[in-house]
Amino acid sequence: MTPDVPRPESAPEPGRDRSDSEILSDAELTILGRIPSASNATLVCDAVLDADTSLRCVYKPVRGEVPLWDFPDGTLAGREVASFLISDALGWDTIPATVHRDGPLGPGMVQRWVETPDNTDHPAPESDARIDLVDLCPPDAVPVGFRAVLRAFDPYGEPVVLVHADDPRLQRMAVLDVILNNADRKGGHVLEGLDGNVYGIDHGICLHEEDKLRTVLWGWAGEAVPGHLVAEIAELAERLETDASALREQLARHITSDEIDALTIRAIVVAESATMPHPPGHRPIPWPPF
Repeated sequence: MTPDVPRPESAPEPGRDRSDSEILSDAELTILGRIPSASNATLVCDAVLDADTSLRCVYKPVRGEVPLWDFPDGTLAGREVASFLISDALGWDTIPATVHRDGPLGPGMVQRWVETPDNTDHPAPESDARIDLVDLCPPDAVPVGFRAVLRAFDPYGEPVVLVHADDPRLQRMAVLDVILNNADRKGGHVLEGLDGNVYGIDHGICLHEEDKLRTVLWGWAGEAVPGHLVAEIAELAERLETDASALREQLARHITSDEIDALTIRAIVVAESATMPHPPGHRPIPWPPF
């Protein structure tokens, strides 16, 4: 969704460079519109700090969360924030800045909007069109540099293959999903920003203590995790193993101690094995995958 409103110009406060998280936490939220395709109430807003400082963002109020049978009610916004804190602690910048705060419809999650070629005011020409990082294609047309994940049939009964790019930015996201125990990594939750980074969004059903990993990014199953990612995960595990660590205290505001312990174990397993897991036998891919 691209709201039909002027795109704001972001600028730092005079004399100080405000972080995205600070702006999202302190600015006044002005609702611009709703994303109707989202399963939970998802509002596009401008976070306006002053005349010179504003940021486009997404606001998901807790009161708009749809209850789930396997996740406690009212916890999805907190799980989104906790997922960002973990990505940030790893230094990966895989999840846009995300905070938990009050808003026009009550407490909820507020996350920086990711500008992509699909939602920008200046999209790429049609001649520049290319396959998305996660996409469907005919079985005989899997692009070079892409990994096939699943063969299926489209709504018209035609055979298709679910593919994703063999891209280190996407591989880092796949590793993060293992750590987060992401139960809903769909293709539409992968955004290639205009800044050249690849971002993951919609982490409301992550960090459960039971194994619930469901993702479209199975192309690296059973393969070695790159060494620099393993080293950063090992450092994360060390921080999580310290009961009084600042990171654990931050996470404890959003998820339970059992969930933090399960997160710690997942980080230790990945750091020690340095290997991506194989898909489980039951429902390894979220459905629909987009």
